[in-house]
Amino acid sequence: MSGNPEYTKGQYTFKKYFLANKVPGFVRLVFPTGSLEFNEEAWNSFPYCRTIFTNPEYMDKNFFLKIESMHVDSKWDLENVHNLGEQQLKEREVIYIDIANNESLWSTNDYKKTSDPNLFHSHKTRRGPLSGIRWWEVDKEWPVMCAYKLVSCEFKWWGLQNRVESMIMEQERRFFLNFHRELVCWMDKWHGLTMMDIRQIEDRTKQELDEARESGET
Repeated sequence: MSGNPEYTKGQYTFKKYFLANKVPGFVRLVFPTGSLEFNEEAWNSFPYCRTIFTNPEYMDKNFFLKIESMHVDSKWDLENVHNLGEQQLKEREVIYIDIANNESLWSTNDYKKTSDPNLFHSHKTRRGPLSGIRWWEVDKEWPVMCAYKLVSCEFKWWGLQNRVESMIMEQERRFFLNFHRELVCWMDKWHGLTMMDIRQIEDRTKQELDEARESGET
């Protein structure tokens, strides 16, 4: 596993997305063959994870989206956890996402009462709700993890590059906020699962997706 030199072993996952069936017919006519197929490669070497999206059948080396994650226990003020160089530090934009108090990043269409950490309470762990400013300091006995996300994106297409790259970054912020809100609020569904349980869920999900794709349902 390349990337962060401290984490060289882990789980590798490969996924292929076929989006042609997810768009209107006229879009399929306009877009060239292969342009709606994306690869996802993921390396999990917790606490470090890396995911890379590419479109090798059409854009090849002109497009990639890379997401690197470092999960740190109880430390939310590390300046350079991804060990970026001087030039990268100058170019990066830092965005703080508080899953309980980031109204400015919310979309009203995304809000779900069942995924609101301000209302959440875990019956298994007795954690929650996450209420108030700096809620992580309210109860020192609750374990807190900060996920440092480093998102790198390149979309080389004259006239569209800046617009598309900005759109991708905005969607990533939205995804991170919604995903982690749901992850916390679904705690009672995954807390206590063993690796064997997770592997069984993965195998079952893969089988269901393969069957759906073969039948044309997805």
